[in-house]
Amino acid sequence: MQHINIKKFALAWGVAGVVLYLGCIILMATVGHEGTVLFFNSLLHGLDTSTIIRMDVPWIEALIGLVEIFILGWLFGALIAAVYNISFNKKYQ
Repeated sequence: MQHINIKKFALAWGVAGVVLYLGCIILMATVGHEGTVLFFNSLLHGLDTSTIIRMDVPWIEALIGLVEIFILGWLFGALIAAVYNISFNKKYQ
């Protein structure tokens, strides 16, 4: 395989970011503050996240974050695919 469809790859990254974001929302809604702190402290190798985790996030702020993570994921995926495609361009080999 020497070519990646940039739009499809970017969409995959954007959707993956949204799924992770939704997973975080579900985690926070189901396990509460202590469970969220425990999860992220374990994930981040013991870094204390208790002072930065905010549980009272307004729904509009969460929605904006969801859109932002999709856009950032899309851009990152497009960048990866573009760099990959350029690296296999016959002119550069």
